Amino acid sequence: MVHEQRSRSRLSRASDTQDTTDMSRLLAPRLAHFAGVARTEHVTRAAQEMQVPQSTLSRAMVRLEQDLGVDLFARHGRTVSLTPAGRTFLASVERALAEIERAADEVRADADPATGKVAFGFLHTMGAETVPGLLHAFRADHPRIRFSLVQNYGEAMLERLRAGELDLCLTSPVPDAPDLVARRLDEQKLRLVVPVDHRLAGRRRIRLAEAADETFVTLEPGYGLRRITDDLCAQAGFKPRIAFEGEEAETLRGLVAAGLGVALLPPPAFPRPGVVELTVTAPKAAREIGLAWLAGRPDTPPVTAFKKFLLSKRGNLLPT
Repeated sequence: MVHEQRSRSRLSRASDTQDTTDMSRLLAPRLAHFAGVARTEHVTRAAQEMQVPQSTLSRAMVRLEQDLGVDLFARHGRTVSLTPAGRTFLASVERALAEIERAADEVRADADPATGKVAFGFLHTMGAETVPGLLHAFRADHPRIRFSLVQNYGEAMLERLRAGELDLCLTSPVPDAPDLVARRLDEQKLRLVVPVDHRLAGRRRIRLAEAADETFVTLEPGYGLRRITDDLCAQAGFKPRIAFEGEEAETLRGLVAAGLGVALLPPPAFPRPGVVELTVTAPKAAREIGLAWLAGRPDTPPVTAFKKFLLSKRGNLLPT
């Protein structure tokens, strides 16, 4: 009875001063010890199996009961048996420990040098040809490494890098931020895409200023290519009139073919009928493609291997 009174007093104080998170931190280190004693119903045997001093294990069980404010064990000399509260607690503890073990197995598997996982993000415009080619070449030497792939625009991928959801991303423009590391890998020329029956369609080259009176179709604000388009038009001395803002470059190319406007776009993976792609001579129309990752975060062996592979492609990242 003395023990029960002391337990109730402890629970009352804990209820007043600790939230659920605090209680979890308090109990977590003792859960495996509790499960071991509950499984063997013998403190000495459990201590031997877990290679813990018996006195340490006994004190841990008493402290656990005090923290919870309930008796988990009925003592019978050197043996113990679970109380009804102990059986209820054990069922949840075993589920929690199994989930922890599953999580441990998962992160160990993801870090395995031969079979681990890389979370990799890339731009929509690199999904048709560039990234599949890179993955195919990398997996020739690392056939069992797994990939979690995210295709998105640049700012969204950087947010996911910062959130820990991505290990690496190919993006444009190359970011310049104190919490990120970025390396320029290649440069991609942009072209002015016009309908096949456009007044400029017979040209091969054009100064961007010659398109000042045209209507443009562009990506939405926040996309790197939209920022580059706005900057290039400003350098050419005009602000583009926008007829449509989209999320994907090939959609814009289709709208150009339909006569809705012109667009500054990277080369397509495959020729698109209904449009003509003009080389822009001034200003220099190109975008830099770079590799970015979060500064200060340790890499797993698979991430290290893929990062080294991508960096080795500097100047030769994009298909010719």
